[in-house]
Amino acid sequence: MSLIATSLPKTPWGTDLDALRRADPELAGVLLGEVERQSGGLQLIAAENFISRAVLTALGSPLANKYAEGYPGARHHGGCELVDLAERIAVDRAKALFGAEYANVQPHSGSSAVLAAYAALLRPGDTVLAMALPHGGHLTHGSPANFSGRWFDFVGYGVDRSTGLIDYEQVRALALAHRPKAIVCGSISYPRHPDYAAFREIADETGAYLIADAAHPIGLVAGGVAPNPVPYADVVCATTHKVLRGPRGGLILCGAGLAERIDRAVFPFTQGGAQMHTVAAKAVAFAEAATPGFATYAHQVVSNARTLAEVLTGEGLDLATGGTDTHLISADVTGLGLDGRTARGRLAAAGIVLDTCALPSPGRPAGYLKGIRLGTAALTTQGMGEAEMEQVGRLIGAALREDGAVRSQVATLAGIFPPYPASDDPRTGAGNH
Repeated sequence: MSLIATSLPKTPWGTDLDALRRADPELAGVLLGEVERQSGGLQLIAAENFISRAVLTALGSPLANKYAEGYPGARHHGGCELVDLAERIAVDRAKALFGAEYANVQPHSGSSAVLAAYAALLRPGDTVLAMALPHGGHLTHGSPANFSGRWFDFVGYGVDRSTGLIDYEQVRALALAHRPKAIVCGSISYPRHPDYAAFREIADETGAYLIADAAHPIGLVAGGVAPNPVPYADVVCATTHKVLRGPRGGLILCGAGLAERIDRAVFPFTQGGAQMHTVAAKAVAFAEAATPGFATYAHQVVSNARTLAEVLTGEGLDLATGGTDTHLISADVTGLGLDGRTARGRLAAAGIVLDTCALPSPGRPAGYLKGIRLGTAALTTQGMGEAEMEQVGRLIGAALREDGAVRSQVATLAGIFPPYPASDDPRTGAGNH
């Protein structure tokens, strides 16, 4: 059924939708429908957040019109003087924010950043040591469905079954046995801080490059509540959304000695023209992340996650590693007689949006998901604190038990904390951070 917008006010972030309504009312309806969906429920996907009105403005700017293959001062198109300035600003801000010698801000996504890092350091057939996918590794860490698993020989390390923590002795033993060209540290569902110094020591002992895939924790790094991988890793790959609260895109940080190889790996090897509106939006986000207010936000994200984790334990969920140091929580739901997909469906029906995740499942068939993964970044941006996290945790437990009253309670709570409030109330909302 078509969604036709008949009466469209200005969007919550200030853009007038009249032009879109006239040109394409069907898509205008989809857009506002998504605004309503995001505002009407609890957004707990660990990889999502609400960006500011300033970032949205940059994304929707005429910079989207500009073709800019290459790098500042060496473009393949004319008329790049101002977009060159925008990219230089983004690079300088990223370097300052993370203490890096060099930054490439052009990758279109975190996966694109990882692809470029591999292209810069590896050749097809090289051996790579990374976290095994059933233990929380990303698709780019060796999935056979992904370029990484088809082009390189991946060996997977895992977590200790009793603690859920990375087994660094296993990492070292595997590195000594396989002598990988690169070691990747990073995960999509590991809620503890990696020991970057331990990974660096293993990489040095075995002559491997160390690549940190910091897509999830990089925003916490910016806010001063997570260890910085930059001093330890040869290359750091990250996303600019998630906790960092910028536009969807990727980022690569490295030392000056690898800068040229990284640049060539991004363009022309893996990408064409940079998306200059997104590069400008990244620059805005880096500036926002350098403020004291963002540091306060990052601390609140972690405090909220710890509070939520405690409540979920009381609701009968078995948390991976027993808790969290970060924004994300991974929980085993089999103790409730559920699997991950069933749990996600029950929560979605109640307006609580999160993901399934892989957790070690000995004896289970391939593809079995017994976990759910959730994060507190978006709810914290909306202005929620520990008291609301206690409520959210109880709502999650009730939804998993199929309590029919949960949906209205979720809507009431979400309505108190709109992502883009109409007023300038500093208490809440992405429009005000």
